[in-house]
Amino acid sequence: MQTRVEWLPAVEGGTVRFELGRVVATPGALDLIDHEGCLLLLRRHAAGDWGDLDGHDRRANERALKYGTRLLSSYPVGDGKVWIITEGSRSSTCVLLPSEY
Repeated sequence: MQTRVEWLPAVEGGTVRFELGRVVATPGALDLIDHEGCLLLLRRHAAGDWGDLDGHDRRANERALKYGTRLLSSYPVGDGKVWIITEGSRSSTCVLLPSEY
C-alpha cells in the first residue's frame, strides 16, 4: 500500500503535523486491520494523536517533531496492537505489529 499524506484529510478538528512520505504496511498489520482502518490510524498519527503511549513516549514524539527524529504511535486494535513509525527524514512511514519490529 502506498499513500501520501496529502491524500489523507486531517482528522476532525485537527491538522496534519508532518509528512508521512511513502507509506508501507506489513502483512501482519494488514491481516489485523483493513484498508479503511489503516487510513484512519494514519490520519490520527499524522495529526499527532499518538494513541496508547505513555507520557515519556509522547514527550519524545513532541521533541521528534521539533528536531526531525523518528515518530512512533501505538493503537489498540481488537485483541492486538498496531504501531506506526515515521522515519526522522519523513521519507517513509510503516504500519506494523510490535512483533514485526
